[in-house]
Amino acid sequence: MEPGNSTTVSEFLLQGFSEDPELQPLIFGLFLSMYLVTVLGNLLIILATISDSHLHTPMYFFLSNLSFVDICFTSTTIPRMLVNIQTQRKTITYTSCITQMCFFFIFVELDNFLLAVMAYDRFLAICHPLHYMVIMNPWICGLLVLVCWILSALHALLQSLMMLQLSFCRNLEIPHFFCEHNQVVQLACSDTFFKYMVMYFASVLLGGGPLAGILYSYCKIVSSIRAISSAQGRYRAFSTCASHLSIVSLFYGTGLGVYISSSATRNSHSSATASVMYTVVTPMLNPFIYSLRNKDVKRTLRRLFGGQL
Repeated sequence: MEPGNSTTVSEFLLQGFSEDPELQPLIFGLFLSMYLVTVLGNLLIILATISDSHLHTPMYFFLSNLSFVDICFTSTTIPRMLVNIQTQRKTITYTSCITQMCFFFIFVELDNFLLAVMAYDRFLAICHPLHYMVIMNPWICGLLVLVCWILSALHALLQSLMMLQLSFCRNLEIPHFFCEHNQVVQLACSDTFFKYMVMYFASVLLGGGPLAGILYSYCKIVSSIRAISSAQGRYRAFSTCASHLSIVSLFYGTGLGVYISSSATRNSHSSATASVMYTVVTPMLNPFIYSLRNKDVKRTLRRLFGGQL
């Protein structure tokens, strides 16, 4: 295919993890299992928060939204990869690739924003408990989630429109298991300087902003907890945000680790393997972290399943 406008591109080739036919059933079974566990675990969290009136609080409202986003996040990439393995076809159309990137941006940014909102919720609950229920009323909670969706959609739309302006060369092989944004941009023949500038600016603004908010919230939380006189009171206050802190560490630790390591090694296949951590493993572990470390959720799940958990 000659270099030209991106609208002439018909399809890309997703190389995945391995071209060895003997490994394909193993990869298919592994990712299918992780996907089913992710969907089932997050659905249980949503079911628990809906069915138990004691969990109708801002913290669990945001948690149920996070679980829904995690289901959508993994559904953006894994089902397509499973279909390609099953049909032994590695191609993805240009339109499907752009669409996949758009939804990927939406849900990864939603994860980012919701984690920041949950940190703000814990900040108010611990540092300003007397004003907590007044500030975090249902209308404000709904508005915060709506703003997260709007910002995520606008960012995804911006990135997708900029992708449509790129032209591509003959080499349309993506060394990844989905249309990863950086890998697709590297295939472009046209000038990508402005595209990279916008991408890095958006990453700093939309990624660094929520992360800075989370760090600020936890600095204030730690200061407030240290001021509590009793050890039992400090433990009770810290336990309310331990699960969220674990998820934040997992999400940002794996995400930053992937991009730092990929920038250092320039090994695309290693980057694809590392990306599994924040695109598949983290959403799968989130419901386990909250259910295992949270007495309210465990109590609700036991009630739902007749004390079998």
